[in-house]
Amino acid sequence: MGNEKMEKAAKRHTFTLLLKGVDVTDVEVADALHTAGCNDALFGTRDSVQYADFDREAENLAAAVASAISQIESVANLRVLRVEPDDLVTASVIANRTGRSRESVRLLIEGKRGPGGFPAPIAWVDAKTRLWEWSNVVRWLNDALGAGLHIGEDADFLAALNAALEVRRRVGGLRSDEARAALAQVLQ
Repeated sequence: MGNEKMEKAAKRHTFTLLLKGVDVTDVEVADALHTAGCNDALFGTRDSVQYADFDREAENLAAAVASAISQIESVANLRVLRVEPDDLVTASVIANRTGRSRESVRLLIEGKRGPGGFPAPIAWVDAKTRLWEWSNVVRWLNDALGAGLHIGEDADFLAALNAALEVRRRVGGLRSDEARAALAQVLQ
């Protein structure tokens, strides 16, 4: 039993945190991040957005991400905005994440393959590009096709965490006490 617990603790989780704040490539900031415990991350900037790519060992993804957020935010003037992989996916991303061909995913979406009932897209980027919630897609693939994707719980966790991070970010922009109180009431 002791070995099983050690194996769980040794599981590697790969994720990316999108950041806002001081320049993570500054030597002093990089040293502070390393001292805070982020020696398992690569920091950089992509399209003017700062990020931290983690390969963190922890019992589960929730523990890995929570500890990374805590360590990053312990460094002055750094905030985590989002966690990737993102919950919003295109049909191409669904194909990549599931190992299916793009055509196979298209047929599932259109109900021409499988039992039908593929989750509806939640948004359209343009006339051709639709977005789905990955957590809903994984759930459907497992339930409808018995896909056996062992990432469903992680997908739900990441979706919920990103929603919480978004609420945290937006609350700071609310100017009235009434708006903050109304939001707090909804979140109870």
